[in-house]
Amino acid sequence: MQSRRKFISQGTLAAGALLTSNSVLAGFAAPDEIKKLTILHTNDVHSRLEPFPMDGSKNQGLGGVAQRASLINEIRNEAEHVLLLDAGDIFQGTPFFNIYKGEPEIKAMTAMNYDAATIGNHDFDAGLDDLALQLQHANFPILICNYDFSNTPMNNKYQEYKTFKRGKLKIGVTGVGIELQGLVAENLFGNTKYLDPVENANRVALKLKNEEKCDMIICLSHLGFRYQGNKVSDEVLAAQSENIDLIIGGHTHTFFDNPLVYKNKIGNDVIVNQVGWAGIVLGRLDFEFSKFKNKNLAKAHTVVIGKKTRE
Repeated sequence: MQSRRKFISQGTLAAGALLTSNSVLAGFAAPDEIKKLTILHTNDVHSRLEPFPMDGSKNQGLGGVAQRASLINEIRNEAEHVLLLDAGDIFQGTPFFNIYKGEPEIKAMTAMNYDAATIGNHDFDAGLDDLALQLQHANFPILICNYDFSNTPMNNKYQEYKTFKRGKLKIGVTGVGIELQGLVAENLFGNTKYLDPVENANRVALKLKNEEKCDMIICLSHLGFRYQGNKVSDEVLAAQSENIDLIIGGHTHTFFDNPLVYKNKIGNDVIVNQVGWAGIVLGRLDFEFSKFKNKNLAKAHTVVIGKKTRE
């Protein structure tokens, strides 16, 4: 026992002497700083501003912007760095849209301080003029990199990407939308040109990595989770991407129990998540960043709005 204690004591003293005499090694031995980021997300809310009615259905009492706003505020109070994002289909589904054409939906998101959203196919349901008009109420950008809105009312009403600073982290966010032909009436999307979502997401992600020097790259996707055949989806995008870290999906109204992890073209992880529809669920992903481990999904929560959290 005495020899073991002596060995530990000598080893400790030797290590201390080495570290104090070598500033480079001392720097590497310093405790690794962990930076944290909480991502909250919704998709396919479909104008559901009020909770489902108390009519005995399985969704009764769930959702609604008041309960969602309260939950978001609670999380913002407990988490230092938060991003709030939406993956499209903000419009259509209740009389609020039929009467007011999207104004209360955008105003509600503005009041909740959304950071960014992308466009879903139902966001064209009152036409491009209306979509452009309603965005005057938004204090958040619409991000889409595979729709060309030149020569439409949406020209200059959107961005291909945006970067966000959260503490020492720089987060890049872009968005991709689904093929409109055959899904949306031509008179509603007008001169909008659909571009390849994988090609353009990769193009923007490369810029976010190399030029913007982002620590994390997120794609808001309204492609849909998975299809049979060759139709592009979040699953396809994940597998064919190179620099995207997280895909927040929509369109297929898929309730994920947990995020899924795919390998991209170069063998790195891509996380995919989606939280159903109608604002029933708020997605929450807690990431930790460190110097040596890069980024790590520490915890994923399924936050049912109006019920207790499932984890």
